[in-house]
Amino acid sequence: MITRQLAFTLLLAAQLHAADWWNKDWTQRQELTVNTGSDAANIGDALQGSAVLVRLHDGNFQFSSAAADGSDLRFIGSDGTLLPHHIEKYDSIVNEAFVWVEVPTIAANAKTSLHLYYGSANPAAAPALKPADVYDSALVYHFADKGGAPADATTNGNNASGPLTASEGAIIGSGARLLGADPVTIAASSSLEWNNGFTLSAWIRPSALQSGAVVLSRGEGAQSFKLVLDQGIPLIEVGALRSSPGQPVTAATWTHLAVSAEADKLSLFVNGEPYAQLSATLPALPGPIVLGGFASASRFVGEIDELNLSKAPRSAAWVKFAALSQGSTDAAQRTIALGEVEGGEGGGGHSQALEHVMLFGDIAKNMMFDGWIAIGVCIIMIVVGWTVAIQKFNYLNSIQKASREFLRRWKELSSDLTAIDHSDESSIGSFGGLADARAQSLIKKSPLYQIYHIGSDEIRHRLARDKDRTKGLSGRSIQAIRAALDGGLVQETHRLTKGLVFLTISIAGGPYVGLLGTVVGVMITFAIIAKSGEVDVNSIAPGIASALLATVAGLIVAIPALFIYSYLNSRIKETTSGMQVFIDEFVAKMAEFYPPAGEASPYAANTTPKE
Repeated sequence: MITRQLAFTLLLAAQLHAADWWNKDWTQRQELTVNTGSDAANIGDALQGSAVLVRLHDGNFQFSSAAADGSDLRFIGSDGTLLPHHIEKYDSIVNEAFVWVEVPTIAANAKTSLHLYYGSANPAAAPALKPADVYDSALVYHFADKGGAPADATTNGNNASGPLTASEGAIIGSGARLLGADPVTIAASSSLEWNNGFTLSAWIRPSALQSGAVVLSRGEGAQSFKLVLDQGIPLIEVGALRSSPGQPVTAATWTHLAVSAEADKLSLFVNGEPYAQLSATLPALPGPIVLGGFASASRFVGEIDELNLSKAPRSAAWVKFAALSQGSTDAAQRTIALGEVEGGEGGGGHSQALEHVMLFGDIAKNMMFDGWIAIGVCIIMIVVGWTVAIQKFNYLNSIQKASREFLRRWKELSSDLTAIDHSDESSIGSFGGLADARAQSLIKKSPLYQIYHIGSDEIRHRLARDKDRTKGLSGRSIQAIRAALDGGLVQETHRLTKGLVFLTISIAGGPYVGLLGTVVGVMITFAIIAKSGEVDVNSIAPGIASALLATVAGLIVAIPALFIYSYLNSRIKETTSGMQVFIDEFVAKMAEFYPPAGEASPYAANTTPKE
């Protein structure tokens, strides 16, 4: 096993040396710098095997380029060694992640560099090491169990006995609430023996300042250890001995407490700085560890996060680095810093645009039932609206082609309407023999032809008994024919605009349907928050994002429908205007070639009496 791991490490080192890129299956990388210099952590001693917290957010990391669950994250040391890491939380919807990385050596007052790789389409090409290998402690609780019993992140399996109430938005991801109820115990085990000393560290946030509040205890009477917060003053107790008091911590504020215990001395640290010491012989403590204390009156009430227990005393430098690097101060950001994204070296990446689109799938996972109803209505609007639009496009294209052919034939015919035998249907359809059967089939699709046919029928009715064309058409007849032509115009306009109402419904109704789904979704989200009592971005953002998806759906319905309706409406108006012009021209030509009785027509039969 050791030989295989050594060979794998040598292979990675050779690859890194040859191409300065760890693995071609990974397309993105960022330099991760751990700075212990005077401008950052200011640590004067080197650290070995430290678990370093890396905070990822959209200001320093491209979530769209990584896997949705962070499974393609890999941390590589400066020598090409694959480092173990543990993902405490990874949320690609709100773009937030907390990742713990085991860094073998952190130099004193210097910068230690490694690289974060991601963007692999095939993470199995170089599998990650076991997450539990990150920690060299006996017990690590991240309290990421969401109200369950705290689980040990190490390989020791020192899980707690009972559940704790979850606390969203703790110092690092989620934490736990200690409400003064039944204490949570951690069973004794060989990995939790304190014969050679121990180190305890945790972040606490007291709800209020209490008298003698026990944060953690082990043993009873003279054979006991307690970490106490007395009116906000951190104290350590061994049997009847108590450390000297110092400045109190602030209520409702996160504070890092640490105890490093040797055989005859215990050191207390607050926020990484030495606070107090207690000279005492550490008794054998084989019993269970209790969070919150045994006695109900003295149990700590507040929040706790990142509990870490080690079997050996840690140095002051280790405690200072843990407190500083896990905090959210400016110095913490300078201590752990991610550099600019480097890309293009790997060849197995995936499309960022595709990952961006896939985010909508992640958002939809949190969609509530009412939101899906709104989106369902929007989908129906899209289907109906686009069906009408496609049909209307095809219809307008066909009549436009037919109208061009009709106007070409009409231009030839309009010079002499009398060329048509109005008593013969075939003569009307063929424009007096000017159009063959193929042309007639195309022309009949034009609304201009339908109006022309109406006008021709009206002329035929009035000239049926005037075969010699001597009576012509009276003014009243022409007005009647125009009325018939206007009626045909209205019918053709109705045919052109048929179905457009579905587009107007989509334009007007789509945003309102989406907005309704969003408002209801936001109401339900806030109602859930009010019930749970948890107010932080992690509890609000998923519900709000999924609720807003309904509005997005409504706008996707309305915006294309608006553009399509405007385009179709302009073409319909253009076609309608063409029909009005044709009616005016048809009536004018009709009055010219069929004048009323008493007016000579150059196209009428010669009826002059012979001398």
